[in-house]
Amino acid sequence: MMPEANASDLAELRVEISTAVARLYRRFRSERIDGDLGDAAMSILTLLYKEGPQTLKALSDHDRVTPASMSQTVNRLTSAGYAVREPDPQDGRRVLFRTTPAGDGLVARDRALRHAWFEAQLRELGEDDRRTLARAAGILRLLADS
Repeated sequence: MMPEANASDLAELRVEISTAVARLYRRFRSERIDGDLGDAAMSILTLLYKEGPQTLKALSDHDRVTPASMSQTVNRLTSAGYAVREPDPQDGRRVLFRTTPAGDGLVARDRALRHAWFEAQLRELGEDDRRTLARAAGILRLLADS
């Protein structure tokens, strides 16, 4: 049987984990390729790269923004040549957005840059710390998926 968790200890752990995750997320964002797209557009471009063509509604729902706001983001991507509009093969009335080869290349370079930074940081840690992080990553994934 597990011991009862102290409310104060749980609150302190929540703050520590939340702060660490938020700071790590901000650091990942700061390690991205310099450019004019901004975080929101780069996030949508990465989603299109990973998941394939999406409707404006699906993109809006994913980012929890209005379709009007998402329309500005995809307009920025299409104007820059990183994404294109195309008819949905299942329903010609709908429009899908997908990446272009230039968009794919930008996402791949951006991810490579961030991954290289993170792997360099992990390389600096001792083996015990890397094992601890591997265990923590699994636990955090369980929490995220709950």
